[in-house]
Amino acid sequence: MEKNRIIIFTGPSLSHEEAQKILKADYRPPVGRGDVINAIKDHPVIIGIVDGVFHQQPAVAHREIIDALKRGIIVVGGASMGALRAAELEDMGMIGVGIVFQAYKDGMVESDDDVAVVFDPSTHEQLSEALVSMKYNFDEAARKGIISYEESDHLYKVAKAIYYPKRTYNSVFRYSDLEDEKITKLKRFLDQEGLDIKKQDAKAVLNHIINHIKNKSH
Repeated sequence: MEKNRIIIFTGPSLSHEEAQKILKADYRPPVGRGDVINAIKDHPVIIGIVDGVFHQQPAVAHREIIDALKRGIIVVGGASMGALRAAELEDMGMIGVGIVFQAYKDGMVESDDDVAVVFDPSTHEQLSEALVSMKYNFDEAARKGIISYEESDHLYKVAKAIYYPKRTYNSVFRYSDLEDEKITKLKRFLDQEGLDIKKQDAKAVLNHIINHIKNKSH
């Protein structure tokens, strides 16, 4: 399948350069209002939605995605805005993949604030941390005995209370009541084993598309 028949909106979750190494496609910046309508004009077979704008400008409308689905375009979402819209539009035929999508679908995550990050508009470099990744890593640290489950819950509540553009691990530690020794151990864990859930899910979106293409060609 020609790469221009696959259009994928991504940015801070997975860079275009890294994504191209996994799947050759037409990569575009985080999706906003009207971008799916414009993409439809290029007659894609598949549209992948990973990242999107949330608060800085109008988000992609549901009706745009529904219009694409009605035209027979396969729409796959995950990681961030894609996960949110996929959970909302699964009954309409949008395909959702990944941990974040499942969390939205199960009602474990309800707000776009849980996946929102601030990023450099020119490079799409992520400048803050996603709450979903923070929660996953805090819980994982608790499972490994680095912190207690009560401390994990405390860190999550501190992180959620911080306005998303300022949400970083350092800011969470600054406002938490964790002992310095535990913060040091937790930082080491994050450096060595911390996972970026949104990045992982973004790759899952690409791999789902790759598998779909392979199945179609058989």
